[in-house]
Amino acid sequence: MMLTRDLIKLSIGAVVAQKMRSVLTALGITVGIAAVVLLTSIGEGIHKYVANEFATFGTNVLAVVPGKTMTHGSPVGIFGSVRPLTIEDSKAIREIPAVEAVLPITQGNTEVKVKNRSRRTTVYGVGSELSKVLHVNISMGRFLPDDDPISPRAFVVLGAKVKTELFQDQNPLGEKIRVGDQRYVVIGVTESKGQILGTDLDDCVYIPAARSLDLFNREGLMKINVVHSEYVEAETVVKQISHLLEARHGSEDFTIQTQEQMMEVLDSVLDILTFAVGALGSISLFVGGIGILTIMTIAVNERTSEIGLFIALGARKGQVLMLFLGEAIILAALGGLAGLVVGAGGAHLLGVMFPALPVYTPLAYVILAESLAIAIGLIAGVLPARRAANLQPVDALRAE
Repeated sequence: MMLTRDLIKLSIGAVVAQKMRSVLTALGITVGIAAVVLLTSIGEGIHKYVANEFATFGTNVLAVVPGKTMTHGSPVGIFGSVRPLTIEDSKAIREIPAVEAVLPITQGNTEVKVKNRSRRTTVYGVGSELSKVLHVNISMGRFLPDDDPISPRAFVVLGAKVKTELFQDQNPLGEKIRVGDQRYVVIGVTESKGQILGTDLDDCVYIPAARSLDLFNREGLMKINVVHSEYVEAETVVKQISHLLEARHGSEDFTIQTQEQMMEVLDSVLDILTFAVGALGSISLFVGGIGILTIMTIAVNERTSEIGLFIALGARKGQVLMLFLGEAIILAALGGLAGLVVGAGGAHLLGVMFPALPVYTPLAYVILAESLAIAIGLIAGVLPARRAANLQPVDALRAE
């Protein structure tokens, strides 16, 4: 009668006896697991990065964009709607009691000049409450004052990188610069903030929204960001803004997006991305499983007489089945462990070499990947193991 420890010893012995074949067989699983772990680590890292970036804006932020959202698309009003969002709309929204800050936003790209230096950069047309909405702080001077939003003074605030490029170590406050074909007075410089969601907030300048509309010859705002009280539900504020704008526009030709809705859309996109890259790595796992199936079939053919001897000595079919299944599982488990080391190590190395690339390997993925490797070994080993267990002892002993 064959004991469990004997089955384990025999399975391990069969793997060790054919070192080169075992390594090559496990290699397919190693490559597959490494690919799955590495790709999903990148996908999950991007997921966490985007979530953290959104968290910097707070959870009580709404975005009003022109145009009604289409059934399967994004708001089309940026490119033209029945009635564009105006600065007057943003002033009206600011009067809602639950609203704490409003930021009308336009955006364009033009040349900024001072004396003999020039730089092409992004120009944001905004209001005076930028720091309350996007948490942009001032390192020098002050931000745009609370002027009449319809006819504001020609003031400009420079991003940290633009200030360095145009003025180097000089104090830019009070200096006159040209933004496009308009003249402005520099009143402030922002703190270095780096990139948020791919946008470099240091390589830009801020001017009043009304002047930006004139500069870029636009009729309406790209969007209006709204910060509401944390003690008021977002849906309540959405209804209040909707009623206000419908009364002003005569129809619902706008879309209001909550922070939660924006995160849900991004989450769904990133989940698909993570699944897609994981699926690509799974192709290698499938190939590895085919490799185990092939090698175990060959092993059964080579060890037919050995199987016959086991059965003749009293081994039951279930024990023969477990002998070959154990061998397949050991090969897959070893390949999986090696794949985890390579995948997690590769992800860590990528994070060190490219700090801007967000990489994160959740423990749940590690456990799932190794479980998947073992399951593949189990599935791939079933057919050869059943074939071995169903051999007739007389025929098996006669085979050479």
